[in-house]
This record gives sequence, structure tokens and C-alpha cells, in this order.
Amino acid sequence: MSEDRPTLPPVRLHSDAELARDALAAPLFARAVRLARWVAPGTRVDAGGDLFDEQLGEAAQVLNLGPADGVEDAEDAAAYASEAWRTAVDTGLVEVTDPDDPEAEGASGTAGPGDALALVAQGSPQDVLALWLEAFETAFADAAAPVLDDLGALLGDGGELDFDALDWDPRQEAEDLENVLGNLYLLTVADGGTGDSPVPLPALAASMILPDDMGEPTDDVLEQVSEAMMRLDDQFQVLEAVGLVEYTPVDEALMAEEESGAPAVAEELDEEDVSRYGLVRLTPLGLYGVRARMREAGVDAPAVGDLADKGADVLLDGIAHFPELAGRAEIEQWLAQREPADAARELLAAARGVDPGGPLRRLRCQQALSLVGAAAEAAVREQLDDLELGGLARVWLVEQGSARVPAPPEEMVFWLAVDTIAAQLEVADGASPELRELVAGLTGRHEGFFERAWRVGHPAVAEVLEAVGRLHPEKGAAKEARKAAFKARSRS
Repeated sequence: MSEDRPTLPPVRLHSDAELARDALAAPLFARAVRLARWVAPGTRVDAGGDLFDEQLGEAAQVLNLGPADGVEDAEDAAAYASEAWRTAVDTGLVEVTDPDDPEAEGASGTAGPGDALALVAQGSPQDVLALWLEAFETAFADAAAPVLDDLGALLGDGGELDFDALDWDPRQEAEDLENVLGNLYLLTVADGGTGDSPVPLPALAASMILPDDMGEPTDDVLEQVSEAMMRLDDQFQVLEAVGLVEYTPVDEALMAEEESGAPAVAEELDEEDVSRYGLVRLTPLGLYGVRARMREAGVDAPAVGDLADKGADVLLDGIAHFPELAGRAEIEQWLAQREPADAARELLAAARGVDPGGPLRRLRCQQALSLVGAAAEAAVREQLDDLELGGLARVWLVEQGSARVPAPPEEMVFWLAVDTIAAQLEVADGASPELRELVAGLTGRHEGFFERAWRVGHPAVAEVLEAVGRLHPEKGAAKEARKAAFKARSRS
């Protein structure tokens, strides 16, 4: 069967307008906009473009930060204001003019509202999202930066940071955070693409550290999971401010209770304990942002609606391995742009083919036609005499309750049975009970099935019969299937 599968399941994104509203409401971005509107043209800033200390105090007052924002004192308020200012500069909401001689003593530049500020009120949703992505980049860099708990110990003789003492590899740290967000994205889209269920922090940390084939984790591995959790706790609190995630932080009191500092793996914790160890979920805006980064890095990260303006051939191949709900949503968006009868004929034409992807295309075509409804009947009846589509057409007509459905010729019956099993082998999860039941049902419906099936001119007949030989629950039938597969191979 075909090995060509999409890298990730499709994500169901909110509309650009909804996402833009979410972006404008994200605390960090909203603060950056507020400071951009506050700063007067020609405002003096230091040589690095940052506000001076007295200006940070005024900026903090403009932002009106308090305990609800996590601000406990003036120092916290200044730090939040500095973060918002840096975001405003990085996104172009604030424009900084560098000093002529930045090395000169007392050198300073100027700042004022940037051209990007007008896009907040007058730009399109796409303009706002582009600005937010820049803010996300700034937040990502902050999250990947080292935590400077003991700043004094890291200062060299000249009063500059000793980066060697940090034991920090910026490239590796950024890559690790990318992997964490990628794993969180995958867990989200695998859950139907909406991100309704939060992920326990222990499970996310463990997924980045524990090998897939590892049994009981050692104390050393659990210690690594604990350290990763605490690092993620810091990082997600940074990323929550930009609207990327909804995050329940680790309960510090709970961590203090841990003698070893190594938490149990998530599966061993009850629901209350899991929440105390931290919960995280990507917001709809976060799904959009992480997907944008992944696509920029060349990752195939499809979204529902990507295929709405494509041909039926691209649609059927594209949704081949989509989860059921995502596939249905993609088909519905595709059908919404077409007249039902025309859509049905286009789908049927695209379903033809003896290539390896043909059986699954026909299965998806049948599912799509079920959404077209009665308007597809005329187009479906045109295919009754076609060997590849005639069986599909009869099944669809019966399911629709149509009258005058002619009996199929024998060759078409066996061709359809082989085609159906070939399609299900593509989508089934290994030797599942459902697949075994399907195989037994299809092959047991006709006496002498294997003796007739191997003669069918379906390109996948030998491969299908070999699979039936592995999957059929009855040993006698499985043996017959293997013999029939050998005959089919010998004939070709």
C-alpha cells in the first residue's frame, strides 16, 4: 500500500477575523499597542532603544498593571513595561532612531509611533496577524533565554555577562522549545484539531525525554522530567502573555512537598494531582502561530480549508488520511463552492485510476457523495457500467434508498470487494478487530471467493489477498487466501 502520508493531521483554524481579535486581546500585544500610542514622536531613549528607568515607571502607569496581571511591586511593573516596549519596537509599532555615535558617553536615540501602528486600527485581519507573529517571535526568544537567578555570579570582571558560565546553548534551547511546541501541536491536532483538552505538563515533559520503548522510568530519568517541567513552567508563563497558550502553572507548594523533586509520570497521578503539576493547551491563536512557524520551517502542516479551491483529484488525495471529522469538514468546504451535480461528476472523474491511491480515493469519493445527497444521483447512475465505479455507484444508490438499482455483474462484485479491502488496509490501525471483521464479512459473502478473486484484474489483488491471509480469523480461509495470492502473483 502507499507510504505517502501527510506529516501531520489537519488543524481546524478559526477565521482570520476571529484570530485577529484574539491577537489584539493578547496581554503582551495589547500592552505593546498601548505603549506605541502613548509614546510621543522624538521621545529620548538609550543607545539600545530602551526606555530609561524614569520612563519605565511612567510606562508602567500607562499600562495600569496590578496584581491581576501578576504585578506585585514597582519592580515587577517596570519589567512588564520593558517587555511590552521591546515587543512594540520589534513589531514596528514603535520606531527607534539610533544615535549617530552609540559608543559615545551618554549617547541616546529617539523613538516614536511606527508605521505599523496604523495597521492595528486600519489594516486587515491578515495585517494584524502578521504583527502578532512578530510579537510571538519576541516572546519565543524570551522564553528560550536562560533564567538568570544569580545574576551577580554570572558577571565577569568587566561587569558583562559571562555566557560560558551559563552553560547555555541558544541554538539548542530554541530547538528544544520548537520541539515542545511541535509536540503540543501534534497532541492537539491528533485530538480532532481543536485543542479542547489541556495536556498535563508531566506528560508533555515526559514525551520529550522518555524513549518510546522505555519501560519503568529510572530515578535519573524522572529527575530529568522534573527539570524539564520546571523549565517549561517558566516558558509557558512567558508564552501565555502573548496569547499562545492557556496555562495552569505548577503548584509551588506541591513541588516543595516532593522529596526527590521528581514527579510521578502523568499516568500515575489522579486528576487533581495532574492539574497541580500544570496544564497547558494551545489557544486557537496558538495553533495558528505554531503552524505558521512550522510551515516556515518546511513542515507539512495542513489546515482544514486548504483544499477548498483545488480540483477534486487534489481533494480526494489530500483527505485520504485525514481523521473522519477533519475529512468531512474539508469536503463540506469544498462542496460549498460548487453546484452539487457538477461537484458529483468532478468527484467521480477524480476517483478513477489503477494507481496505488485509487482505492482510497474511491472510498473518500463515496463519503463525499453522501454529503452531496440526491443531487448526485444522475451523475452516479452514469457510472453503473464502469468497472471501477459501478460497484461504488450501486452501494451509494442503495444507501440513498434509490429505486431501480440493477444487480452488478460477477466481475464487478469481486473487483469492488478487493477495492474495498485495499482502501481499508490504507486507513486501518494495524490488525484491528474491525478490519478482521470486514475481511471475514466480505470474503465470506460469496462461495468460492478466493478462487474467483485472484482472477480479478484489480492491480492490488495480490497484495489484498496476502493481507487477507494474515488477517482472516479462520485458519482455513487464511490458507486459501495465501494460495490465491500466490496464483495472482504468478499470473502477473
